[in-house]
Amino acid sequence: MITDEKTKLEFELVNEDHTFCNVIRKELWNNEDVNSAAYRIHHPLVSQPVILIETQKSDAKKALITSIESLRKKVAELKTTFSKTLK
Repeated sequence: MITDEKTKLEFELVNEDHTFCNVIRKELWNNEDVNSAAYRIHHPLVSQPVILIETQKSDAKKALITSIESLRKKVAELKTTFSKTLK
């Protein structure tokens, strides 16, 4: 955890890359209260991604949790649809 304030959250994700960070960032932008959702990787071979979330009023951690829960539902729906398609 780099910054842990009510409306601002900045943390490092260990052993992740652009793929996972982009999915989280994009899902965070679906939340109307999110002002900023971004990440940076200084160098992919020597640094870890850092995600930054800023909200207008709501708790930034709650915005992250809500986004992750939404992603879990979408992945479950995709898995179900994909499994039905294969049968």
